[in-house]
Amino acid sequence: MVREFDTIAAIATSVSNAGIGKIRISGDDSLNILEKIFEPYTKRYGNGHWDSHRIYLGNIKDGEEVIDEVIVLIMKGPHSYTREDVVEVDCHGGVHVVYKVLNLILKNGARAAEPGEFTKRAFLNGRIDLSQAEAVMGLIESKNEASRKNSILQMKGNLSEKIGKLREEILYEIAYIESALDDPEHISLDGYADGLLEKVEAWIRQDQKLLSTYDDGRYISEGIRTCIVGKPNAGKSSFLNVLLGEERAIVTDVAGTTRDTLEESVTIDGITLNIIDTAGIHETEDKVEKIGVEKAKKEITGADLVVCILDMAEGISEEDVQIFEQIKDKKKMVLLNKSDLGEAFSMDALKEYVEEDTPCITISAKYNQGIDLFTKELKNMMFHGTIDETQDLYITNARHKNALDEALEGLKMVKTSIENQMPEDFFTIDLMNAYESLGSIIGESLEEDLVNEIFSKFCTGK
Repeated sequence: MVREFDTIAAIATSVSNAGIGKIRISGDDSLNILEKIFEPYTKRYGNGHWDSHRIYLGNIKDGEEVIDEVIVLIMKGPHSYTREDVVEVDCHGGVHVVYKVLNLILKNGARAAEPGEFTKRAFLNGRIDLSQAEAVMGLIESKNEASRKNSILQMKGNLSEKIGKLREEILYEIAYIESALDDPEHISLDGYADGLLEKVEAWIRQDQKLLSTYDDGRYISEGIRTCIVGKPNAGKSSFLNVLLGEERAIVTDVAGTTRDTLEESVTIDGITLNIIDTAGIHETEDKVEKIGVEKAKKEITGADLVVCILDMAEGISEEDVQIFEQIKDKKKMVLLNKSDLGEAFSMDALKEYVEEDTPCITISAKYNQGIDLFTKELKNMMFHGTIDETQDLYITNARHKNALDEALEGLKMVKTSIENQMPEDFFTIDLMNAYESLGSIIGESLEEDLVNEIFSKFCTGK
């Protein structure tokens, strides 16, 4: 049976034939386990005499057999990542060696850590709150510089500070109302609603300001899901290859070369695109092509951005018109490809099928022309012209957004109650809902099952 605070151990580095492999141990029995398996070269250490935040060189031994020469780092609680006694063993990075050392640690009293359990303990022991814990995983998974910086800010408590201050102000008003209702002789609520309304409106603005960063934050953190569409042989795969800087997709003069979706991720000028290259959308009797076309249509539905490739040398065809119909409600950009072969249609003709504000850019994927204009328009469409690296905080987590939405709803209901001159005890119900919704962001009011679910998504050893 797994106990919440057993001594745990896990490999904290990638398991491969590398120079170093790191194994992390955390818990009350960490130093006792170390005593059983580690023999430092400096003989005056051991037998319970270990200095915190000191590195030791010696051998990991199974009885008299030397398993590996290692470096050991000791961090005694509460001055460690988990606020428990932590031991980190740096051994040679061969797969066999690392597992041999880990298994020896487990044999001497530790248990294998679950995914995210070290960070979970940091949270449960009060070293970090839940938003900071989630930012750890955000940092590990960051795909670009903006994502890294935002994760660091959240790890440092930027979001926690904003949420904590807001909750503190709301709680004060809840307590004041409850006190006044319990002791009306000494605490008056005369004129209170007017003052509360100003505060509630300020809280609503703060909540909305955080929520307004979510779309940009999600694009920064997760990348922009970008679907490339067009008729067969319009140059979709050539455009993908230009973005990737390699021949990832097969390019031929034969229409219909791409019969399935192809997914790749690339970062361009700080913007991460999760690109889906699709089969050419057209009418076909080929069973395999039909499946590819249907998958392409499905990918359009889930895309943040659709990039439609047109063949300038051929003009607008019936197939292009059908594609415009498929993407009419999507955020999109039109790329007029094969500019090196001449122009067979006018921009006026194109205006019949796309909205006036849809960017239309002339490119040549074959000769890598116009890609800089594509990047510029991409920033204009998705980030209002630039990724603002001076922005103090982006909301990137869907769970945080949902909690902010719930808090906003509660605050708006308080505002409505005040405007409708409802009794003060009505205010406290919705204020408390907002307070608890905000608390779920930092883990102040959260069910255990959700905590477990959040940390189960972490990598083992973190």
